[in-house]
Amino acid sequence: MAKQRRGRGHSCCAAVAPLRCRRGPLKTLTKPAIFARETSCDCRAPHEKLSITQARRGTPVDRPVRVYADGIFDLFHSGHARALMQAKNLFPNTYLIVGVCSDELTHKYKGFTVMTEIERYEALRHCRYVDEVLRDAPWTLTPDFLEKHKIDFVAHDDIPYSSAGSEDVYKHIKEAGMFVPTQRTEGISTSELITRIVRDYDVYARRNLQRGYTAKELNVSYINEKKYRLQNQVDRMKEKVRTVEEKSKHFVYRVEEKSHDLIQKWEEKSREFIGNFLELFGPDGTWKQVFQERSGRMLSYAMSPRGSPCNSPPRELSPLRSPSPPSPPARWHNARPSPPTSPKGASASMSSMSEGDEDEK
Repeated sequence: MAKQRRGRGHSCCAAVAPLRCRRGPLKTLTKPAIFARETSCDCRAPHEKLSITQARRGTPVDRPVRVYADGIFDLFHSGHARALMQAKNLFPNTYLIVGVCSDELTHKYKGFTVMTEIERYEALRHCRYVDEVLRDAPWTLTPDFLEKHKIDFVAHDDIPYSSAGSEDVYKHIKEAGMFVPTQRTEGISTSELITRIVRDYDVYARRNLQRGYTAKELNVSYINEKKYRLQNQVDRMKEKVRTVEEKSKHFVYRVEEKSHDLIQKWEEKSREFIGNFLELFGPDGTWKQVFQERSGRMLSYAMSPRGSPCNSPPRELSPLRSPSPPSPPARWHNARPSPPTSPKGASASMSSMSEGDEDEK
């Protein structure tokens, strides 16, 4: 018995067998898709033709359904990835082969590309839905090519693709019942991306000049280079001014917020000060009560006799001493004695005063 070849994904039957035996989680993809050989199908069983109904039921069980999708895939984008995702999920057991046309064919029938054919091959190899990449794919699919690569179905969008003198290069595939349509993603395409770049050419030229590319690399004239660099400087100045304005607005907002807080605190302190002032100096304030109390004490002190305060205890009389005669009226204490008119009068007054003292004793 001939030994089966062991390679990294070269056998489509061997690649699918573990999936039928094990239903565990798929391993993380760490390697790119392989490049196609003359044929990548090592299945020894006869390659019978399948209908779409049979393929959707999951038959045959001994091999996967080989689906082919071709294109240019320039500037590989999400629209390309979505189309390949649809092709990969057409059937329960799909082996997806992606054909990529060379630069020579593409420039001849469609136009110049942004990416080279090597770059486009590598972009497809690293798409998760792709099992195999076929380089230098033909522009028109012939029966010999389909037989050579054991292709069961061809996947592409259903819009007629007129090229190479044909109204639809997939017309004979559709008639043979081997065509499976996919849906285009609106709003994204290679032509749309190129249109954006051409429309905003000045913006992207200035961008690359700012990133260090030379005018020669960008195929920009000397005058346009100076113009773009001046525009970049003007844009930087505008950005600085805009930044300063934003910072100024933020600063003014913070100042207003702080001012509002200060005014609020000032009002609270003012109300507190006014309340304390009225409590002290108001009609019924504490200061008035203190003043009235002090005024009352001063008035009572002024009206009481100086020699005998009202609250002093009475002095008891000694039994050996007789009571003193009543004091003369108060006016006599304060009245000054009139000067004597003559020396005799003066001596008489002096003698009377001495007698009065002796009587008092």
